[in-house]
Amino acid sequence: MMYRAFAALSFASVVLGQQVGTVTAEKHPSLPIEVCTKAGSCKKESTEVTLDSNWRWTHATSGYTNCYTGSSWNATACPDGKTCAANCALDGAEYAKTYGITTPSTGALKLNFVTKNDNGANVGSRVYLMASASKYRMFNLLNKEFTLDVDVSKLPCGLNGAVYFSEMDEDGGLSKYKTNKAGAKYGTGYCDAQCPSDIKFINGEANVEGWGGADGNSGAGKYGTCCSEMDIWEANLDATAYTPHPCKVSSQTRCEGADCGNGDDRYNGLCDKDGCDFNSFRMGNKDFYGTGKTVDTSKPFTVVTQFHTVDGTDNGALKSIHRFYVQGGKVIPNSVSQIEGIDEANALSDDFCKQQKTAFGDNNHFAQLGGMAAMGKSLKKMVLVLSVWDDYAVSMNWLDSNFPTDADTSKPGVGRGRCDPEAGVPKTVEAAHPDASVIYSNIKLGAINSTFKAS
Repeated sequence: MMYRAFAALSFASVVLGQQVGTVTAEKHPSLPIEVCTKAGSCKKESTEVTLDSNWRWTHATSGYTNCYTGSSWNATACPDGKTCAANCALDGAEYAKTYGITTPSTGALKLNFVTKNDNGANVGSRVYLMASASKYRMFNLLNKEFTLDVDVSKLPCGLNGAVYFSEMDEDGGLSKYKTNKAGAKYGTGYCDAQCPSDIKFINGEANVEGWGGADGNSGAGKYGTCCSEMDIWEANLDATAYTPHPCKVSSQTRCEGADCGNGDDRYNGLCDKDGCDFNSFRMGNKDFYGTGKTVDTSKPFTVVTQFHTVDGTDNGALKSIHRFYVQGGKVIPNSVSQIEGIDEANALSDDFCKQQKTAFGDNNHFAQLGGMAAMGKSLKKMVLVLSVWDDYAVSMNWLDSNFPTDADTSKPGVGRGRCDPEAGVPKTVEAAHPDASVIYSNIKLGAINSTFKAS
């Protein structure tokens, strides 16, 4: 993702912790996937999801006192990062009641945007796919295709239903950091290419130092948490993009200072925050994706993403990333670029990314950090992330509106969607669309051209 600033913590003052609490038992919702060797030959895998730790209630190990309230740490329990990790316990989640996370049918996951609960309301969520009760399901995407069905018919402008892969540790950092007693079971160890500093605990320690409140329910600390990220699906009713983000590091890494790539250091950081994106609207086809468009977002459809290697093997270097859709039994190829200076292309490759960056006048940090080859190395060990969120940083304008908002809209690359720039202001979208939701279903991984049917 180009810009991610999750302010989607529950108003109940939930926060990530490192010890394990016993107030609420943790029961992961089931979300089985399928693994396919060839078309029509798929086997079901019993997988489940866990809620990200940043959304969970954390309290003193000796009772019910919050370790974090509003946008502030409990000074007594958390005078420093290590002490806080020892004093605070992370509890189980009531997925449907508190967070609006449900499984309406086998193999389907529904994420509500705003969920009223006993403590107020929860906004957004982020979950990870688990192979077992204590380990994330690891993916090697090279020479494979990843497929899922999406329903964004109730996901308006300003929101993002995001499905992506992050290079997280299989156990959530449990074995690396002795102060992390919760591990993957409780959704620890998050990282992405934005090197987010709003994560409360990183490397088994609280991100207390330098913490400041960004809004009423979240903040940012001295440290960020970085890793390579492959955005499969970032979308709402009006716009979508898929984007690889390579990094200099090969696993979850805590950053500080310039390495986090904040502000003027954006292109000096460990990760490519911009990535190389394919957004059909931005690439010149304004009638490809949306309500009543070629891909009709008023109805569910299938999203297929293929990762081709130079030698056609699971260990080969990544060459290109291809996208197409299936809707109503019909295969819909990805739209073709209509931007001058970019060869007719509907897939991501090093050549495409170079031409796109030149045409749009963007910094090619993607190439500087190794491009497709670097991204491919990370794709061998990825964790699947499914989420819904609103954007406290730039109101999701980078996805579905004009960005930068003060740029000349006639300049190539500025327009990313038809949405009003003000539609994604968090206070506006949370008040106007609390009933928004997204549904992900029928997740499959398999050999190229094995995971879908079409007439």
